[in-house]
Amino acid sequence: MSKIEDLERQIQRLSPTELVAFREWFAEFDAAAWDRQLEADVKAGKLEALGDRARKAHAAGTSSKL
Repeated sequence: MSKIEDLERQIQRLSPTELVAFREWFAEFDAAAWDRQLEADVKAGKLEALGDRARKAHAAGTSSKL
């Protein structure tokens, strides 16, 4: 049995209260991991091309408000 399958089985056995607590924990855990990845991508310059493209579109008048 893989770790994922083991986790799936354990999660399925959680009580409703435990499932709520798990969801809250996992949402925070996942958001923190995403934040770390985004910060690493910014530091590595991986988003520069997107920023340049957005600035050029705005200067050309082809951008739109969010």
